[in-house]
Order: sequence, then structure tokens, then C-alpha cells
Amino acid sequence: MMIQNKRILASILFVLISFVCVAQGDGDLPPPPQPPPPVGLPIDGGVLVGVFVALLYGSKKLIKK
Repeated sequence: MMIQNKRILASILFVLISFVCVAQGDGDLPPPPQPPPPVGLPIDGGVLVGVFVALLYGSKKLIKK
């Protein structure tokens, strides 16, 4: 009789938990996607600085060699 009581209790808990999961609703939907950035954005200054540093480093290595 004890095992049957555990099975009934487990079944009731399973049904109650599934009701709670369904009752969560749509409150946790992600925000809508943002529009794409405009066409023709300028290149950041960091890229130009990186190219300049790479040129200096490369020229230093060539001179040293």
C-alpha cells in the first residue's frame, strides 16, 4: 500500500508542476530584433591605427633583418 501512495503522490505532483509550467505565460519573450545599421558606415579609427602599427612593426623587422 505504501508504494501505491507514493505513485499517487508523484502523479499529483507531476500534474501540478506541469500546470505551473504552462501558466508561466508569454512574459519572458525576448525583445524584437533591432533594425540593421545604415549602409555605408565609416571604418573606425582603431582599424587605421592597427594598420599603421602593423606597418611600423613590419618595417622594423625588415630593417633589423
